[in-house]
Parts: sequence; structure tokens; C-alpha cells
Amino acid sequence: MDSAESAGGRLGAVLSSPRSGVVALGPHGPWLTTTPDQARQVLTEVSHFDFPGDVTRSGDLSASRGDTRSGHAVFPPLQPEHVARGLAVFTSEWETAISSHDRATQDEPYDAMLLLRRPVARATTSAVLPSVDLAHRDLVADLVLAWIDALAPVIAARRPPRRWSRTRRTERDARLALDDALADIPDLNGPPQMAATMLAAGIQVPIAAGAWLLAWLASNPLQDVDPVEAVWETLRLTPPTWITARITTRDVDLGGQRVPSGAVVLVSPLLLGRLSELVPGDPDGLPGFDPHRWRSGTQRPGAWLPFGAGPHACPGRHLGMALLTHLAEWGLSRTLSLTQRVTIDQSRGIAPLPCRFMISEGPEPVR
Repeated sequence: MDSAESAGGRLGAVLSSPRSGVVALGPHGPWLTTTPDQARQVLTEVSHFDFPGDVTRSGDLSASRGDTRSGHAVFPPLQPEHVARGLAVFTSEWETAISSHDRATQDEPYDAMLLLRRPVARATTSAVLPSVDLAHRDLVADLVLAWIDALAPVIAARRPPRRWSRTRRTERDARLALDDALADIPDLNGPPQMAATMLAAGIQVPIAAGAWLLAWLASNPLQDVDPVEAVWETLRLTPPTWITARITTRDVDLGGQRVPSGAVVLVSPLLLGRLSELVPGDPDGLPGFDPHRWRSGTQRPGAWLPFGAGPHACPGRHLGMALLTHLAEWGLSRTLSLTQRVTIDQSRGIAPLPCRFMISEGPEPVR
């Protein structure tokens, strides 16, 4: 597997930055926070640090109905009963996905990013929209996946695509189809656009995180691994939402550094997850996958903010942890082996490209 430390592009620029305080990545920003205190300040002080534009990069925020200064939607965390419902759906759908692959292409490698799509989409939709029937759930889940796919070239583009470009029209049509399906739900909590945004984030991120988890387990045949610790270690090394942005609403003092109004300020869970003050073990070994490090109890898992913080913290964090823990239990009960080298796709968050693996039942002894 390629490591984030060896990656170029934006990922490499962030990881190679000095860890001495707020860092300007260019002559006029953006500004990167490099300490936990700075990161929490940026994510929690909503009067000073505003949420940036919408995921479609259109600048249209007309659907925002939140309570923050900018009006961006703030989603409450999923309730335990909704998390349990989503986990039950994922467990069933994951078994179906594996069985379907085995029937159709038994001798071919499993593709984690493809296998996880439908199980995660249906699980998240079941948790977020618990009142919908199965047929409408499946329709909404498929439409969210279609919108995610249409969003990919929009997000990956160096510049926002033109309004009437084919890329923009494809994304718009996918979004409107999803909005129409959501509008048919009588007890939808809020406008369809809000539900669409929550579903898209709650589906795309766990797909990438689950694929990273399987990639790490396949490339590191460790014994006696706690599934939860394997999940935390995955989220430390390769958090799919590896960077998030805020915009200053006024001149701000951040760690003794003056940051001007209107500046973009970045928080990187991937960078924070490589700070020895937040992660136990040998500092030289922090780039390596070692779930056992969390047995020391000297540092709290998640202190590097993989789910964010403040009013815009991930509302599906408990569901995400539940799905990933189940996936870790499944992977640790088998021997997984990668069939291709895993590289890092930085086009939207970070994802393993590809994550293809084979399975043999039962763990092999580590020699």
C-alpha cells in the first residue's frame, strides 16, 4: 500500500507542513492549523469561522435552514434506535453483496469500493429515513449513489464547471431526481435538499472508510486485534474526510497568528492523527498501521477529530462506527490478501484506488 506520507498533491503539501502553529500554504493562504487546540477553535467558534459553500460548488445556498451564522444546515446526531436499524440493514446487505459476488464471479477479486456501495447506501438511508418502505428506501439509496457519482467530476475539477456544461447538467439532473424522491416522503424532517446532503455524506464517507479498513487488514495480518481499535487506527491513518475548511468572518488571532477576514482556514484530521501528543507508541512508528497501540489507554481514540467537532460534527458518527466495527469483525475472521497495490485517490476526500482483495476463511498464523 502507498502511504499518505509518500503522496504528492494537496495531501503531500499538508503533511509536509511545519507542525509549529498556523501555517500559510500560499502567499495569501489558505491557512492550515497544526495543533489540536487551534483545530477545535476553528471548528467550534461559529461566530468567527463560517462554513464554506455547498457540495455542488454552485454557490446556491437557498436550501440552507440551519442555526449557524451562515444558515448552513445543522443535523442532529442519529438516535440509537436508528443506528441499530442501519446496522441490521448493513449486516444483511453485506452478506448479500459477498454472496452475489461469489455466485457471479467466484474466482475474481472483490472490489471493496464497489461491494460497499449498496450495503452502506441502504443502511444509511434506513437510519436517516426510518419510516420509508423498502422499495422507496432502495430507490432513494440508488438515487443518492447516482448523485454521488455525478458530483465526483464536479468536486474533482480544478475549477467549478460552467453552469450549462454537460458535467453540471448531469449533476443537476441527478440531484433533482433525488429531491423528487425525497419530496414524496410525507414526514421528511426538513426540505429534500437537507436530507440529500446528509445522505450523500453519510454514504460516500463510510464507503471510503470501509475500503481503507479492508485494505489495512489485508496488508497487515496481525493477531488478536480488537475490531474497534482497528477502526480507530484506520480513521487515524486514512480518514476519508482528511481535510475540512472554514472561512474567517473577521480578523482572527489563531495561536498568536493574525489571520485576516475572509481567509480559508483548514483543519486536517489526517495531519492531527500523526501528532505524538495525540497518538500512543513510538513517534517514528506513527505512519504505520498498529491497532494494538490503543491498548495502552494513554491517549483517547478520536482526539484527532475524524468526525469533526462543533455544530457541524458528523451526525452519523455512531452509525459509521457501528458499520465499520461490523466490517472489521468480518475481516478479522478471515484472511484477506490484496491483489493489487493500493494507491491514494485524492479527487474527493481520499479513497483507496483500487482496493481489490481475495478471501480465505479463518486467519492464518503470523510467521
